Amino acid sequence: MRTAIIFDFDGTILDTETPEFDAWQEVYHSYGAELDAAVYAQVIGTTDATWSPESHLASLLGRPLDPDLLLADQHDRFERRIDAAAPRPGVLAWLDEARDLGLRVGLASSSSAAWVSRFLTRLGLADRFSAVATRERVALSKPDPELYRVALSDLGVTAADAVAVEDSPNGVAAAKSAGLFCVAVPNPMTAGFSLARADLRLSSLADMSLNGILRDRRAE
Repeated sequence: MRTAIIFDFDGTILDTETPEFDAWQEVYHSYGAELDAAVYAQVIGTTDATWSPESHLASLLGRPLDPDLLLADQHDRFERRIDAAAPRPGVLAWLDEARDLGLRVGLASSSSAAWVSRFLTRLGLADRFSAVATRERVALSKPDPELYRVALSDLGVTAADAVAVEDSPNGVAAAKSAGLFCVAVPNPMTAGFSLARADLRLSSLADMSLNGILRDRRAE
């Protein structure tokens, strides 16, 4: 019997990943370069990738660039895109259903606590999560499973008790390595990636109720 649900944040609750990429693509275009989405995928769902957009752009151009200036430019472009963003389809319904079903609700994110708190507060969702595991609390971010293990411990449940909701290969890998049943719901940035390790893939959380997932024999 599943008694808990743990959500990823970036790209799952709020699509920060598409505007992040689009902002970097604009920066690249300002230098006459192109950012390949498949290459950028290395940083989606993790904060421990050795690849970075700023060093990659410098290598494409064959000359040094000021990474701080690049990051500031990208940040400004991102902020203009994310300001009016809303939760992804089905997220609010799943959170309501989790509350009505008496499920314990957690969050496991490779992002910082400040980042996650900023957006949860703006969206009015901060009080929906009784456990929030973020990058500062672990040695390694996703695809390492430690974030999920911390969230499970905070919720007081085992992996067999919980369902994970993820959007990226790194996130799915983390959830599965921690032993959770995993529902993958890709965003526009991750829709073309392999999420084969997930137990179930939905195009949107609006496609199926949480209760329907819990009653599915695969999630028993």
